[in-house]
Amino acid sequence: MTFGVPRWTLILAAVGALFIVLPIVGMTLRVDWSRFGALVTSEAAVAALLLSLRTAAMSTVLCLVFGVPMALALARSRFPGQRLVRAVVLLPLVLPPVVGGIALLSTFGRRGLLGETFEVLGIQIAFSTTAVVLAQTFVALPFLVLSVEATLRASGARFEAVAATLGATPGTVFRRVTLPLVLPGLVAGAVLAFARALGEFGATLTFAGSLQGVTRTLPLEIYLQRETDADAAVALALLLVAVALIVMVATHRPRGLS
Repeated sequence: MTFGVPRWTLILAAVGALFIVLPIVGMTLRVDWSRFGALVTSEAAVAALLLSLRTAAMSTVLCLVFGVPMALALARSRFPGQRLVRAVVLLPLVLPPVVGGIALLSTFGRRGLLGETFEVLGIQIAFSTTAVVLAQTFVALPFLVLSVEATLRASGARFEAVAATLGATPGTVFRRVTLPLVLPGLVAGAVLAFARALGEFGATLTFAGSLQGVTRTLPLEIYLQRETDADAAVALALLLVAVALIVMVATHRPRGLS
């Protein structure tokens, strides 16, 4: 039941939903179901899926480690150039992923800003699994920052202020007050970051390449299969959609629903 919602908005919402659903339905109808099991359980497909899940999980952890402090600084602090800093933090949202890949390569590549230093230490980042994780983190981090920052701003700082006046240290306030307040936004942001990392293609291909078992994630495998076996590409694409959908449904529960 809806209250105060004009009927025309429901119609437009339905059209918008169809715009998303119909392409998925169209892809589902194109799947060769007689070969589906064999296509999605091939050695290359399984290796790509496992690599995608592993690197997406690692990049989500990095997003949490760096994204929460970034969101806290943006929502609770005031400093010169804050608007510019926020724009830079959110820049990967609007950049083409391939540009992000070039930027990472220019930084961590063999001749990049930091790459030569890592080479001296015997560490090669570009075109490795580490590069996949960094590429995914680069494109996914803003999703977590936005979600947590929005939750912090919506919750306000009154509870944290009360805790501070009662003698709680900043660390205690963060653990006992701030984190519980932002938990819904934190979970939502982590889910979005994981899903974005799982589907990353452009930055990964540019910065990490496509080496089976090392850097070839499921989106890259889909792209390669599209050139040689269209049925396999469609089957793997549907598999990726199913995995992302399961993650979103299993971890997201709208407020007010039991």
